Amino acid sequence: MVTPPSPPPPPPPPSSSSLPLSIEPENLTLTLIPGLPDDLSALILSFLPFSHHARLRSTCKLWKQFLSSKTLLSFRRNHLHFFNLSHLICIFPEDPTISSPYVFDPRNLAWCLLPPMPCNPHVYGLCNFTSISHESHLYVLGGSLFDTRSFPLDRPSPSSSAFRFDFVTQNWESVSPMLLPRGSFACAAIPNSDRIIVAGGGSRHTMFGAAGSRMSSVEMYDIGRNEWVALDGLPRFRAGCVGFMVGNEFWVMGGYGESRTVLGVFPVDEYYRDAVVMKFNKGEIGKWREVGDMWDEGERRRLGRIAVIEDINGGSPSVFMLDKTDIFRYDMDCNRWKKETSIPKKLSDESSVGFVALNGELYVMGSGIVSDSTENRKSRQSKRSASLFLQIYHPQKMIWRTLISKPPFQQPLDFKTAVMCTIRL
Repeated sequence: MVTPPSPPPPPPPPSSSSLPLSIEPENLTLTLIPGLPDDLSALILSFLPFSHHARLRSTCKLWKQFLSSKTLLSFRRNHLHFFNLSHLICIFPEDPTISSPYVFDPRNLAWCLLPPMPCNPHVYGLCNFTSISHESHLYVLGGSLFDTRSFPLDRPSPSSSAFRFDFVTQNWESVSPMLLPRGSFACAAIPNSDRIIVAGGGSRHTMFGAAGSRMSSVEMYDIGRNEWVALDGLPRFRAGCVGFMVGNEFWVMGGYGESRTVLGVFPVDEYYRDAVVMKFNKGEIGKWREVGDMWDEGERRRLGRIAVIEDINGGSPSVFMLDKTDIFRYDMDCNRWKKETSIPKKLSDESSVGFVALNGELYVMGSGIVSDSTENRKSRQSKRSASLFLQIYHPQKMIWRTLISKPPFQQPLDFKTAVMCTIRL
């Protein structure tokens, strides 16, 4: 018996590259990176700097979906070292409802535009607000503004509004407002908890040098419950102060209280030289304790800009102050500021200088540097007016380095009124 020959095998299916664009095979599986499993692709994408994600979202739908998900942040926090996360500077050059904030990545010299904050048609000129980060969120709290519904129209009013920006969804949302309106206040995020504390403040506006109110009230925001709770007030009125956490203690430094008049006409602020501290211990909130004067009469008029370097090993953070061209370190044992170093190159405007801490370093930012040479001064000034100079100091190594970046702002950044904070993503 003769066995008939077997039929020839069917031709192989066409590859995905030869398929028409309108045809998709049922068994075709899309991946983040062709040829790699999704978990490995996700790990590779998570190592890309966060400042580049906005441009990469337009690559394809899958990348946009992954780069806009909480999975991305989870991958970054689980697989990247703490110092390999993107430590970014959030900069608000003006009223965030009319001028979009930016995120600056000093490690990659990259700028990223954020959407503007929700706008209220009745208010304008928001300033002296506080921005603070918590996990993947950025908060904008309070401030001073002009309200068209108030009288007189030329008087600034404090604001109690609170907004939150989600870096995952890239959206702003309004959260529960503070119990009392305030601007120019101390603020800090309490470690290992979903709580933010604010203290002091007033209604001062940048257009009015020594006007506005002062207050001593203190509030704490519970992020999970989206509610504010009043705490014990400060020992005295204190506005224009700075706040930060040292372990489980909330420190409020500097600021001003009562004002006096010169020749009975010109108001002048009386700046504080002391600090007050509130301790949080296992869910219990302590009383305020007062710390004496940190400098003697005539040593300096007011507290300079403050930056705090966290200790990743769990020790006490280091607190630094920029006073004109000098950087001081705060000694908690003797309650004194001790000179650490001086910036290598003097800035053209010492009153408009940014001062923040990133990745264990201190960043001194300005829009121009004083030059001794007068040759081609006008041409150099025109170039430098659009540049941001960063002088970076490493306290442990005691060395300086310099960076220059071209910010996307149309005008030089004014650090006297700009609001900044940092976030690690």
